[in-house]
Amino acid sequence: MPTTATEITSPPRRSDAGDPLGEIREKVRAGRRLSLEDGRALFATPDVWGVCALAHLVRDRLHGPIAYYNINRHFNYTNVCALSCAFCEFHRKRGQDGAYERSIEDARAEAARARDAGATEIHIVGGLHPYLPFEYYPDMLRAIADEAPALHIKAFTAVEIVHLAKIARRFRSSDRAEGIRWVLERLREAGLGSLPGGGAEVFDDRVHDEAFKGKIRSDVWLDVHRVAHELGLNTNATMLYGHIESAEDRLIHMDLLRRAQDEALGRLGYEPDAEGAVTLTRAGVAAPAPADSARGGFFQTIIPLPFIPDGSALEALPGPAGLENLRTLAVSRLMLDNVPHVKAFWIMQSLPMAQLMLRAGADDLDGTVVWYDITKVGGASTHQETTVWDLQRAIRQAGFEPVERDTLYRRVERTGAEWRVVG
Repeated sequence: MPTTATEITSPPRRSDAGDPLGEIREKVRAGRRLSLEDGRALFATPDVWGVCALAHLVRDRLHGPIAYYNINRHFNYTNVCALSCAFCEFHRKRGQDGAYERSIEDARAEAARARDAGATEIHIVGGLHPYLPFEYYPDMLRAIADEAPALHIKAFTAVEIVHLAKIARRFRSSDRAEGIRWVLERLREAGLGSLPGGGAEVFDDRVHDEAFKGKIRSDVWLDVHRVAHELGLNTNATMLYGHIESAEDRLIHMDLLRRAQDEALGRLGYEPDAEGAVTLTRAGVAAPAPADSARGGFFQTIIPLPFIPDGSALEALPGPAGLENLRTLAVSRLMLDNVPHVKAFWIMQSLPMAQLMLRAGADDLDGTVVWYDITKVGGASTHQETTVWDLQRAIRQAGFEPVERDTLYRRVERTGAEWRVVG
């Protein structure tokens, strides 16, 4: 049975009841990798604020007094999907009420709106449309790049990339990397700049079979990101939690991600420590620079996403509460010692909760968004927008200096809609 929220927050069974986080605290201060057993203690201890404080120590070591935001827009090109995941309210079947398919000209118009608003990024994801041809996807990217050449295109989850390889008849289970590479190379030529982290859900076959049946499993998801890194594309990673998974499932998910990141950073020349880990939390170790296609890409950001049950087949589940959200993000910062950034995605956390998360390990709130059709917190509409002023205020109230970034976490300076990267 999956671990319940009560079980997750129950006291740890340790003889060192005086300071159950003592050994972990010493490891964190030394920049050493935490074990799965350490992770279990972080989820079990009643001292959630102690966990958050440890995560803040790591966050402060990596980023100091700053917190990031960006000016972006989301474009969901279709909600028609061949899958019917139990957790998802977004998907529709073709012809079903509410189903939509956006044209190439719709994408071009969205790029123009993003450009005119001064956005630095357009974030594109959609359903696994069973009838759109492969050419639709690179054509869409070319139209966006033509309309707004400076706009960074972050597009297509690993699930979508595999779907594109299948509709292009390039996906072979015997050598799936070849088909994935073929797709990514053509999308990159058309303007793709990086991959978002969606579709990871939780890396557990039992959970996938029950909640995400038909969706790619962890090995395939990781293959997509591994190939993207080999091609010099930076990517993000997500974890959807608070449904039918256990705390142990979350920890295994984090461990698989950091193992894949060890490999990516090794490609960039990072040396493992005495325990075989490649960490960014040791003294004197610098975070990797933005993607260099000649050297390789890496995971930029981990984004813990709370399950929002409204309208899905799993809507009877309560979803995670506020303290569980804080703890899960904090544990993510502590366990993923080789991922530079942790994002508190305000759309799914709410801006007030994301603001608190800046004190629990997060260093990024995401951006202005404008349109988001995947999840809707508390009955929100698809028009989910915040202002730069709101993001800056939230960051300052949390005690940090707001820094606008581009997709690759380079600083941005601007005058109105005109902007430039400064480092």
